[in-house]
Amino acid sequence: PPPPRQRLLGREEIVAAATALADEAGPDALTMKAVASRLGPYSAMALYRYVHSKDGLVDLMLDAATAEIPVPPSPGPDWRADLHDLAGQTRQMTKRHPWYAALYHTRPPAGPHMMQRLEFMLQVLTAQGATIPQAMTYSALIDRHIFGSGLQEAEEARMTRRLGLDDEAALTAAMGVMHNLAAASGRYPTLTSWLAHPAGPSADEQFDLGLAFLLDGIATQ
Repeated sequence: PPPPRQRLLGREEIVAAATALADEAGPDALTMKAVASRLGPYSAMALYRYVHSKDGLVDLMLDAATAEIPVPPSPGPDWRADLHDLAGQTRQMTKRHPWYAALYHTRPPAGPHMMQRLEFMLQVLTAQGATIPQAMTYSALIDRHIFGSGLQEAEEARMTRRLGLDDEAALTAAMGVMHNLAAASGRYPTLTSWLAHPAGPSADEQFDLGLAFLLDGIATQ
């Protein structure tokens, strides 16, 4: 537990400031000095009374973000609906906090809210006949899909901003350049055809499709 609060500084304020900083500038901007500056006239050393280390701060941030995911008290009658809803809520959280997917695998999932979320997934799966080792494996596969998708989308968003492609016209022009490159070689006829008329499901639709594949696979085990 943290020591007694001093003035307006406490653990909750530090975690909230660090989360807001990472939301705005990404995980690379997360330093104790930057968090202290965001809080006011504090030094980085003042923060160490409450979080002990940057790793400790990341632990607290991950668990606080996980707390935003509604976790039912017990499994419902439809195991697929339970896992689909939890995955969807987790995905929405990673959209609010794009840094989460990048930092999730840098720390052990030891926070109480992280454990509560995993416990629910294990209860849902073992209630359907999975052994605990199987349930751990299936939970890990689902989370890889959630956080892998989140990480890819966050990095793609950073890339498009960096290259000035977050504008519809600029993106369309860039796709035209890609089409011309593919067509000029003559070696990529299928790709050239798609680049001429790019179409497909949205990122959310692709996510749901991949999740459905995973749940279908679990159902056959």
